[in-house]
Amino acid sequence: MLDPKILSQVREVLGGLSTSFTFVVERDAADEKSAENSRFVEEVASCSPKLDVVYRDGAGFRFSILRDGQETGISFRGIPSGHEFTSLLLVLLNGDGKGRNLPDDAITARIRALSGDIHLTTYVSLTCTNCPDVVQALNIMALLNPSITHETVDGAVCRDEVERHNIQAVPSVYMGGELLHVGRGTLGGLLEEIEDKLGVDPIAGVSKAQHSADILVLGGGPAGAAAAIYAARKGQSVALVARRIGGQVNDTTAIENIISVPQTTGSRLAADLAAHLAAYPIAVYSDRQITGVDFSGPVKRVETRGGETFLAPRVIIATGAGWRRLGLENEDKYIGHGIHFCPHCDGPFYKGKDVVVIGGGNSGVEAAIDLAGICRHVTVLEFGPQMRADSVLQDKLRSLSNVTIHLSSQTFALSGDGTRLTGIDVRNLNSGAERHMDLDGVFLQIGLKPNSDVFRDAVSTTKRGEIIIDERCHTSVSGVYAAGDVSTTPFKQIMIAMGEGAKAALSAFEDSIYQPF
Repeated sequence: MLDPKILSQVREVLGGLSTSFTFVVERDAADEKSAENSRFVEEVASCSPKLDVVYRDGAGFRFSILRDGQETGISFRGIPSGHEFTSLLLVLLNGDGKGRNLPDDAITARIRALSGDIHLTTYVSLTCTNCPDVVQALNIMALLNPSITHETVDGAVCRDEVERHNIQAVPSVYMGGELLHVGRGTLGGLLEEIEDKLGVDPIAGVSKAQHSADILVLGGGPAGAAAAIYAARKGQSVALVARRIGGQVNDTTAIENIISVPQTTGSRLAADLAAHLAAYPIAVYSDRQITGVDFSGPVKRVETRGGETFLAPRVIIATGAGWRRLGLENEDKYIGHGIHFCPHCDGPFYKGKDVVVIGGGNSGVEAAIDLAGICRHVTVLEFGPQMRADSVLQDKLRSLSNVTIHLSSQTFALSGDGTRLTGIDVRNLNSGAERHMDLDGVFLQIGLKPNSDVFRDAVSTTKRGEIIIDERCHTSVSGVYAAGDVSTTPFKQIMIAMGEGAKAALSAFEDSIYQPF
């Protein structure tokens, strides 16, 4: 099943395993598909003498993983091929202590503090680019805490369960049979959701560490990474606190406007940012949620969930932005059940159906073009009097026979049957006329909202929440700087964010010379 070149690469990756792993396959031996799936597992096992396979009778096809004869709590229903192949390899590498995405001591302590039987199931699509992040995060939790089990389910081969749960978006994570999480996610975010679900205090039983640095960078996207690297190059001690390295870049597919890099992807760029950060003595604290800040004194204070405190005389805020929502009643209820953000991940659920894309910028038009290839009909609703996307994208969109465009259109209400979205109400901003649209799904592409809520009482912001800065990235508070999409810098672009991050670091360094505290 696996290409010889891929097998060769896998042998190289797994060649250094020092721990023994067993794939325990449960299958119906008479079923032809189960036999084919078994060959996949056997081929992976052939890549290292530390891997073997045992078989048990069962219905369908499922395999779990033992480490030195002990259950890891990790299993797969269906074959983890496609984007999930890396998830399988990382179970082995992380279980052997050789993985590169294992959490630091503070996050590990919080994972191990979770108690009780925690059974997690994630439904995925093998073409989903966001699913592996969630699968890999939950697999790490299972490896670190014997109370946690995690099963990854290929929704394409378990359609009855997908229909029973009314799953319309991936990844969909269930905990004890109840929906826990839908869509893209990080290790830190998923840990927070589990803690909240269990009613666990994230500080209880965890060491309340305090960290100090010359410069504290908040955010790990293009602006944050650039700021940290530039500060480190100036000989400053740097600590970087972020939800995830790469930030919003992780959710971008093709990137073709970084000068000197004709083409890359969001995941590749995020990995490159992480590698560049690792080349400098930068203390990186990922999977952190900032819960409070105090910028009133000469030494700034930042607190994160889990009880950690970060201290520095200068702080650069580069927390970026997140997907903007409509702000309508029942919106949260229908996210993942008719309301979506990623056409690549959730578009396949709407093959042959009618969908609406809200937003006429580049991301909205690109989403509409993608969806038009699989959906029966796509309607694009743009709030403004004209489309904002690049002309080449607009020309492509208008050439498609199954796309309708409505300008000056405002969505003002949502309707559904309690389990999924079934329609929206739209107002024409010129005539005031209102109409109801029946539909199967909505994809929101209406821009970004600055991730600035935790800073609003500490620094000056605009009504939209952007942190106000001057031409040198100074905020309203001495010693505090901001850069990238969270700030008033115009044109929210990766290239610009990188430049602004570098500028903020240089401003902070210059101020440390001429305006020492």
